[in-house]
Amino acid sequence: MSKKRQKVAVAGTEINIVRNNQKEYICITDIAKHKNPDAPADIVKNWLRSKNTIELLGLWEKLNNPNFKLVEFDQFKNEAGYNHFVLSPKKWIETTGAIGLQSKAGRYGGTYAHVDIAMEFASWVSVEFKFYLIKEFQRLKDEESKTLEWNIRRQLTKINYRIHTDAIKENLIPTSLNKQQISRVYASEADILNMALFGKTASQWRDENPKLEGNIRDYANVSQLVCLSNLENLNAVFIREGLEQPERLMRLNRIAISQMRILLEDKVAGKLD
Repeated sequence: MSKKRQKVAVAGTEINIVRNNQKEYICITDIAKHKNPDAPADIVKNWLRSKNTIELLGLWEKLNNPNFKLVEFDQFKNEAGYNHFVLSPKKWIETTGAIGLQSKAGRYGGTYAHVDIAMEFASWVSVEFKFYLIKEFQRLKDEESKTLEWNIRRQLTKINYRIHTDAIKENLIPTSLNKQQISRVYASEADILNMALFGKTASQWRDENPKLEGNIRDYANVSQLVCLSNLENLNAVFIREGLEQPERLMRLNRIAISQMRILLEDKVAGKLD
């Protein structure tokens, strides 16, 4: 299983979620605890005894698993529903080569099911619980989407920063400067962008926030990162055009004010839709 693990709280029950090969699996043992906190494994085994469950699992495997063993599956399907039929998740997985269910031992052990299957199991346990699970799972996905968007914006800013520093190197740094002098020029140019957007230099921000790690840009929101990306490109253009620092700072500040107003207006409008 993937090492990436998440949790959601559903109706007072903590549910573990893991990602494996870009697929998400929900711990149905945790879901079963909503029905019977003392013997959740028995709830899962009872679910697996049903012919409907075996047919559901088999259909999912046929659609998603080219290595699914159909002969072994047919044997289970023919026996399912009889009083003598007993099936554990581990036996199902090992006998049929199934990937929709996964069994794990240890601290976060239990039976995990692909989200499609897990939602069906949750419905079997409690329709109301399933709706709460769907709601929490969607909230988790929304948070991941926002984080991904922020990371993309941050990466875009880093790429544009390279364009920015190249413009500085090509147009502002004489070959006679030593490494220490060059780094000062880079810092000075970076602070033009910081001043234009945040109204303070990196050093001033660190003095104001001695307990925070990273730099001022690590704490920027998505709108600020979009604006910063644009400012870096524009400053590179201004440098190549030969504009002096004071003139560039004034222009960038005016642009930052204008762009942030537009971005914030769009954000508010999006919330109202």
